[in-house]
Amino acid sequence: MDKNGGKEPDLRGTFTSVMIVAGVIIVMWSSVFYLFLTR
Repeated sequence: MDKNGGKEPDLRGTFTSVMIVAGVIIVMWSSVFYLFLTR
């Protein structure tokens, strides 16, 4: 038997963390691409 009574786990925190990490990666790639274009 599940600990939470068979309910789906709450994944809002996980989704938020994934979105933050994806945002950081996109910003890093964008800055590197900008540096590549300006040189």
